[in-house]
Amino acid sequence: MKKICLFLSIVALSILSACGGGEPQVVTASGDITAAVEQYRALLGVDNGGEPGTKGTSGYREINWDSLPDEESAPNLYAPDFFNQPEAPRARGIVLNTPGEGLMVSASANNPTGTPPRFGNINPQYADIFKTFSEEKLFSPIGSNLVVITFFVPGTDTPATVRGFGAVYTDVDTTHTAFEYFDKDGNSLGSFETPICDGCLSFLGVAFDEAVIASVEVRYGTGALGPDDGAGEVDVAVMDNFIFGEPQAIK
Repeated sequence: MKKICLFLSIVALSILSACGGGEPQVVTASGDITAAVEQYRALLGVDNGGEPGTKGTSGYREINWDSLPDEESAPNLYAPDFFNQPEAPRARGIVLNTPGEGLMVSASANNPTGTPPRFGNINPQYADIFKTFSEEKLFSPIGSNLVVITFFVPGTDTPATVRGFGAVYTDVDTTHTAFEYFDKDGNSLGSFETPICDGCLSFLGVAFDEAVIASVEVRYGTGALGPDDGAGEVDVAVMDNFIFGEPQAIK
């Protein structure tokens, strides 16, 4: 019987006043995460889509990976600045990098190369283990479990900060730090853990009162995806939707 767990909360965590931004609100859930995702979206404001430029001081941008073309999906690597291009709908203001081999978005089920979906090209077990929140693609670093996210005024190279960042995880088996947020000067704004949900979905979203987040370090489980996963103590996890506050130019 599939284990369904649900934990939904909004809590305030104390952050050193020197880091700025006050006390953040944290939204987490596991199992049925739909209400938590909707609550986090509402916390940030309206969906500002993928148009270039900053759309006011409120709202959010979202990536669900599903519209990504086949050439940017497995078995191919994903371009780090794909969602910071100067035209809609790719002007989202987010750039992703990893110290590993690269970034990858899983293939669609009907891709022209016959690549297995949900990272089954890396390990056949993954296609059965990894669930999706929005159909049907997922995101992960390759050769590392770390991604560093930086923000820009959408469609430009102007550095920006955001009020919040949240994302959907799939198959979180162990307790570990998922997100660490940093301000424009590189000061940590806090570290936050993803709720455990073996074989199902988890959500973690953090929102500050002001746009103080310049970058986010995101950890995907305790190790990188690989063909021998499951043989040891490594917990791998991949991600679905990214949701983040409207990017504001750093002054």
